[in-house]
Amino acid sequence: MLSRTLPARPSLADAVLLGHTERGREWPLLVWVPGPGVRMVSSAVLGGGIGERGWVVNAQVPPGYDRLDPVAHLRELASGAGLSGPGVGLMTAASVADRHHAVDGGAHAVVTAGIGVRGWAAAPGVGGVAVPRPGTINIIVSLPVPLTDAALVNAVATATEAKTQALVELGADASGTPTDAVCVAAPSAGGDGAGSFAEPFAGPRSLWGARLARAVHRATREACAGLLAAERTGPAA
Repeated sequence: MLSRTLPARPSLADAVLLGHTERGREWPLLVWVPGPGVRMVSSAVLGGGIGERGWVVNAQVPPGYDRLDPVAHLRELASGAGLSGPGVGLMTAASVADRHHAVDGGAHAVVTAGIGVRGWAAAPGVGGVAVPRPGTINIIVSLPVPLTDAALVNAVATATEAKTQALVELGADASGTPTDAVCVAAPSAGGDGAGSFAEPFAGPRSLWGARLARAVHRATREACAGLLAAERTGPAA
């Protein structure tokens, strides 16, 4: 496990790839440290909800990951990367090294994806996952403008809609996977010269919601297109 103090890298494009050891093998760990004065909303198992967060980690773990303490595990990984304080931790069994980044008018999105297990959200049957499992399509978004709490929640919905649009356009016949996760980051109002005004909307037809949607859509398409093509082609003869 790498142990180091990482400098702040405000741009999501500058997220760095480190590593961690699990089951005797090295696995990638994507780390983004935007620095202080950033609020995030996330569905992540570690640091989920809304609040000030100083970093994001997206950890690739082995297929069949069965640890019952994912929150503690993510905290260990963050500490080993030299991170402290509140942050967001996501997990995935998909390739983190094969991340896809897209930008639209200052809205950045990074997507890591695996879509072997996918389906429609309103499928019949009873849900019953007792322990959070590693996310399969993980979306991290960065906006350069402050958002109200309502707009942060709106941004999560917009990112999810854009992800689903990309999957449908690719012919995936699914709205996502059962373990998708999302994180949206924006500067705190009044911090780092951002001013006191916070954008009240982030729906797909708002200025920043539209930019966010296009960035997530493009990154998701790029992350999933090759996976679907490989499925359809099948193993080489």
